[in-house]
Amino acid sequence: MKITYDSKNDLLYIRIDPRKQQLENIRVKENIVLDIGEDDKLVGIEILDASKTLDLSQILPATVETF
Repeated sequence: MKITYDSKNDLLYIRIDPRKQQLENIRVKENIVLDIGEDDKLVGIEILDASKTLDLSQILPATVETF
């Protein structure tokens, strides 16, 4: 999993599956877009206006733990 933040566009992106693949974008809320890939699996989550939606200080810098 990879989390990136674009401060210029205030966009937080969480990439769950790193493979390159054809994606379908589904807007589930005004500021949340899901990227759906092969076999209808969730590949990524895009959060627009992220600083208005989330407390970025609690997320960034991100750490990933594997269980």
